Amino acid sequence: MSSAEAREAEQEVFDGYVRDYLDYLASVRNLSQNTVRSYATDLEAYCSWVRREGVSAATVSHRSLRRYLAELTRAGYSTRTVNRHLSAVRGLYKWLIGQGRVSSDAAAALASPKIAKTLPRTMTDIDVSSLVATCDQSSPEGARDRAFIELLYATGARISEISRLDVRDVDLRQAQARLFGKGSKERIVPVYPRALGALASYLESSRPQLAARTKGGSPTTALFVSVRGNRMSADALRTCFERHVAMAGLDGGLTPHAMRHTYATELLSGGADLRSVQELLGHESLATTQIYTHLSVERLKEATRQAHPRGE
Repeated sequence: MSSAEAREAEQEVFDGYVRDYLDYLASVRNLSQNTVRSYATDLEAYCSWVRREGVSAATVSHRSLRRYLAELTRAGYSTRTVNRHLSAVRGLYKWLIGQGRVSSDAAAALASPKIAKTLPRTMTDIDVSSLVATCDQSSPEGARDRAFIELLYATGARISEISRLDVRDVDLRQAQARLFGKGSKERIVPVYPRALGALASYLESSRPQLAARTKGGSPTTALFVSVRGNRMSADALRTCFERHVAMAGLDGGLTPHAMRHTYATELLSGGADLRSVQELLGHESLATTQIYTHLSVERLKEATRQAHPRGE
């Protein structure tokens, strides 16, 4: 067997390791399909690179990995995207070490490119009211959209979490919603009365009308239902949100995640403690939540600049 054939055989074995790792992410860590797909895309790019460069993936060096990151940067990828690729590679090698399939982990010592700190974009309560005002509540779709926007604002949920909600996950009597975050981790989040009212109205008449439009099979258990009677995907809900942003004449860069940022900032500004906000958002690390403390301080500074006679 030639050296080129030997390298190809070794790479095929490594490709199998990658498939096993993706199966682990899906079946053991219970990551969402979108997350696993993202890992698969990034690791496919890495495997293509090692094959193209003639690098041994099983014994890759720190220097080779730095070369890989440099190539991503030269290709025009943002620092955030390069970090995502590195995170996927790190996770893979960490798992391979744990499985005893490789003997060294050069990725673990590789420093992440520094990302410029930027505060997340938020909305105001007036912005949210403008969004709700664009919902035609005389139609089933409009009542659905109003309930969706109110629930998004009331819970700070990720759009994927809203998409996964079933009717049984919202308890109107207990004024709470059961959300399933990353890794299918469950958390209970309180829901304020206005959102409860929008949900009750939607569930009473609009949702049954939409669910009745399904073509064959059992009716969906999903909370938010499309015009064809099916569960609305995260992409469909995101498109719905962006449509109302445009109708309200708001900044076109606003996304459903801006509502999550707003939720966290409002809680901290209102006096909620950081640990409680961490639990409500479903963050694994408190450090992820801490950025909102900086955002709250910035809002206070801006209020001071506007209101204080010498603020300017």
